[in-house]
Amino acid sequence: MTIPASFIQELIARADVVEIVGRYVQLKKAGANFMGLCPFHGEKSPSFSVSPTKQFYHCFGCGVHGNAIGFLMEHAGMGFVEAVHDLAGQYGLQVPEDDASPEERARAAGQRQKQATLFDVLEKAGEAYRKHLRNAPGAIDYLKRRGVSGEVAKQFGIGYAPAGWRALASVFPNYDDPLLAESGLVIVSEDTQGVNGAQASEGEARRYDRFRDRVMFPIRNVKGECIGFGGRVLGDEKPKYLNSPETPVFSKGRELYGLYEARAAFRERGFALVTEGYMDVVALAQLGFPNAVATLGTACTPEHVQKLFRFTESVVFSFDGDAAGRRAARKALDAALPYANDVRSMKFLFLPTEHDPDSFIREFGADAFARFIDDATPLSRFMLEAAREGCDLATAEGRAHMTSNVRPLWGALPDGAFKRQLLGDIAGMVQMGVEALNELWGSTAAPRNAPSSASVPTSRYRNDGDRTVSDGRYGGKPSQSRPPSRGRVLPLTRPDLAVRLLLSNMTEWEGLSHEQHAMLCDLPGEHGRLFAWLDSQLHEHGAQPWAALREGLREQPFDGLATRLMTAPDGGPIGDPEGDQAADAARELRSVLDFMLDDRLKAQQSEAIAAVGTDPQALERYKALESRRLTLRARLKSNTDTA
Repeated sequence: MTIPASFIQELIARADVVEIVGRYVQLKKAGANFMGLCPFHGEKSPSFSVSPTKQFYHCFGCGVHGNAIGFLMEHAGMGFVEAVHDLAGQYGLQVPEDDASPEERARAAGQRQKQATLFDVLEKAGEAYRKHLRNAPGAIDYLKRRGVSGEVAKQFGIGYAPAGWRALASVFPNYDDPLLAESGLVIVSEDTQGVNGAQASEGEARRYDRFRDRVMFPIRNVKGECIGFGGRVLGDEKPKYLNSPETPVFSKGRELYGLYEARAAFRERGFALVTEGYMDVVALAQLGFPNAVATLGTACTPEHVQKLFRFTESVVFSFDGDAAGRRAARKALDAALPYANDVRSMKFLFLPTEHDPDSFIREFGADAFARFIDDATPLSRFMLEAAREGCDLATAEGRAHMTSNVRPLWGALPDGAFKRQLLGDIAGMVQMGVEALNELWGSTAAPRNAPSSASVPTSRYRNDGDRTVSDGRYGGKPSQSRPPSRGRVLPLTRPDLAVRLLLSNMTEWEGLSHEQHAMLCDLPGEHGRLFAWLDSQLHEHGAQPWAALREGLREQPFDGLATRLMTAPDGGPIGDPEGDQAADAARELRSVLDFMLDDRLKAQQSEAIAAVGTDPQALERYKALESRRLTLRARLKSNTDTA
């Protein structure tokens, strides 16, 4: 679905960013603006500013900024379209769907209504489970034995499902309502045998509660809406844990238990701790680690990792130390590798086989567990350990075996300094030179004397303000057979180059930082709207090739811009998304974005200087911006000198 830019502008104009941010951040008036502690990084002195006149927020500590839509995306982890719908709903606006047929509009409206109804049904069941807990001494005793206080139980909305086969019939008078089965609360059996083994009437015989005699853990999405349940038995019955089935609002492979409750703690503690069960999350919150989440009875998926990195740049995966825990960790490694860029941290924590996080803390204390987390295995080391497993590095055969094992793991990493450093480590372990390893693997990494990842060689560019002339595409040699252009052709601007590079290889968008996303989406005119559209496409459909994006761009107001840039002599998609061409394009993109960021910081410095007379914090902001610019310009100069 494409949302008209005019509606987005109207929505931003109508929304009050102070009101939206104020629901999550305690704000205090400070001159013309409001100030508070930044929700995106830990700090003790407020540096997070919200401007009611500009309808804009900005943190002078970490640099994050944006409008009301951007805040919902960053803070609540929503996609672009979801944030627009959420914000529009708060102000009673209907999101237009100009590009959809009447049938598609009706279908989408029906789906949204269905989801809203399922949320209501699940929330009503959750309320009933919480009431039943008050009169369930067995369940209360279980929670007390696990050390769960009433306060923490209330925080997570823990309840109890009675032992009866049709306890929910007292909550939902129309027990035959199809929504009960569609929400996963009721099982519809094909067997006509009654629930107690006797033949019963139609309807009653086939329908019964999914959750019976279990402690109930509501599963919430990032907005706090109940989307499903997990239930744990009080004794030793099997299965110990039972989850809601896949429904229109719940997918185990995309959701994390405790994410809604832990979001603020991610920022306070600086990392997310991924565990294996509901009780791990609840017990850790009780014992002083509120930043824990859990997968829902399934292996960690790329969707889980992607969702976590919407809220934090550091993740620690916790597993049992037995063979099963190691296998689960290896799956998490595979899911995490594509997101291991230069600014993110991932570690793997293996508990002693006789302990889970709860029992470990109770025996050794919270400080010991915190030290255990600090000493967890970094992703780089775990990746190399996994690759060398079963390989005798004292023999040529063993080193060759490890080389074969590690190649797909290393290849899954995004290009950058981290990936290149690991290449040197791998080369040392298998006793090969980096150049020889490059050659063996098809030269998928740049040799040591190649331009660094953020370089802008002067031989390829001529800068003229914001305009940049490229003499060769993606680091390749200029074409010798290009026909002469007809008439005057304007040189490409940096935003033009960013458009071309990201439309050529959409996967690069996922590796950009929050600041880079905001910088591109906030560009004026067609460029900013195109990048906002690209972000929404990624959230809705994942990375798409240019051919698919081309179809989606039709009738968009920025279709002409995209088509012009992609059909120019240097335009078009990248031939091999994992070869030299893609690596060169990634380096060129980072270089262009560095120059754009420097321009952006310079403009912010000008604003700070203009406010010195009225804002006592303006001079400090200017100094902080100058420090960032010095670091950025030193990197750009260093990269250019080595090109």
